Amino acid sequence: MTLERVNTGGLVLLGCGKMGSAMLQGWLSQGVKPPSVTILDPSPSDWVQALQADGVGVNGDLPPAPAVCIVAVKPQMMGDALPRLQAMGNGSTVFISVAAGTPIAAFEAVLGDKTPIIRAMPNTPAAVSKGITALIGNANISEADMQMAENLLQAVGQTVRLEDEGQMDAVTAVSGSGPAYVFHLIETLAAAGEAEGLSGALSLKLARATVAGAGALAEQAEEDPAQLRRNVTSPAGTTAAALEVLMDAETGFPPLLRRGVKAAADRSRELAK
Repeated sequence: MTLERVNTGGLVLLGCGKMGSAMLQGWLSQGVKPPSVTILDPSPSDWVQALQADGVGVNGDLPPAPAVCIVAVKPQMMGDALPRLQAMGNGSTVFISVAAGTPIAAFEAVLGDKTPIIRAMPNTPAAVSKGITALIGNANISEADMQMAENLLQAVGQTVRLEDEGQMDAVTAVSGSGPAYVFHLIETLAAAGEAEGLSGALSLKLARATVAGAGALAEQAEEDPAQLRRNVTSPAGTTAAALEVLMDAETGFPPLLRRGVKAAADRSRELAK
């Protein structure tokens, strides 16, 4: 039903950078018809331009009332880009924003307060269809609209619904910014291995595979992460020695990550003002 609604009504994608391209690739692979897609991007990639041969519209005329419009531009470009879509506001077009730090009220101010708007926060693993996206809609969004948005965003990973928009700052701090924390863990784990005598290349390979494997196990296992940690930890063993340092209540991961996530959430609140 979602694809039929999109293919019949059309989909406009405002901004087709890394996130927009990842989503578009997923949609096309799942049955969205190229002629139903219109892309607006000031610097379309070679891949995007090549899609014109299949019927995708690039920087051409906009359909008057597409089924959905995805806003995927950077927040600092929003002021210039959004007015182009003003004529679609206060109608049946569902707007889905994946732009960080831009509240629903900012879209309503430009597009009209009767416009159906969904704010979404995906993360960069969407590029390999392993993302997770949190969604919240305004009062004009129906259940069918929300299901359409979820189906579209599930092309690049999982989705979760929020209870209120105020949760988006915490989501941004945990899953939106979270991949950077994990990448830094890989960096520091590899550097620690190198300090213990491994070559840089070998240590990095071990760190990458270990974090990726542990993440996959954590997602698929029935046990919670705490139990998985205990499963790896033998009394008085090597893992226990490391965890004594990493789980220290004053200097370990718990207080460090709490401070980091709080800093990201506070910054998200500042940017939304």
